[in-house]
Amino acid sequence: MNPIPYLPAGTVYGTLLNFRREHALWAPRMHEAPYKAPPQAPVLYIKTANTFTPSGHPITLPRGVAEVEVCASVGLVAGEGGAIVGAVLCNDVAIPHESYYRPPVKFRNVDGFFGVGDGVRPVGDLSSLASLVLELRVDGVMRQRTALADLVRDVATLWADVNAFQSMRPGDVLMVGTDCLDDGTRPRVKAGDSVEITATGFSPLVNHFVQETV
Repeated sequence: MNPIPYLPAGTVYGTLLNFRREHALWAPRMHEAPYKAPPQAPVLYIKTANTFTPSGHPITLPRGVAEVEVCASVGLVAGEGGAIVGAVLCNDVAIPHESYYRPPVKFRNVDGFFGVGDGVRPVGDLSSLASLVLELRVDGVMRQRTALADLVRDVATLWADVNAFQSMRPGDVLMVGTDCLDDGTRPRVKAGDSVEITATGFSPLVNHFVQETV
């Protein structure tokens, strides 16, 4: 009998502007209205339960959507007492959009738009994640390498800063963020493409993209 694939048992939070490249690209606009200053705390959004798709399962593009962004990340899994008990690979899928300050849920929370690795890697020493590099391939071709050494807030700092204003409950997942390409965009895929995200110590996260037909 095949094991039941892992899916988050709590709320999944994404983190924006937590990679140096994207933060630097947006820095000139951070003093514009309506905020008029850089964010002082982590900027979060939610991936709702309808978006969860296990590794190995297809992700469906809605009618009228020709391509989507795919974003490799690591999710920190909360345990008892607010501690990090593990990490999981994530593919944060979104319909391409310009705003990263208040991304509308209709772009990020489409059914199936969150690929989840098939297992949680135990994490005893948070510093071990600092050297982690994620590789994202589309149909076997390398499209992006993401180094957690490039985080604005490292894993421990991000976790502490988020817990300063909200409690992470057992089963909740906090993504450390997603990096952009040099031009500020994310890799894009269309129906028929297969995306694989890998990192040392993790099982590959693989999702195939199909087009809605009904």
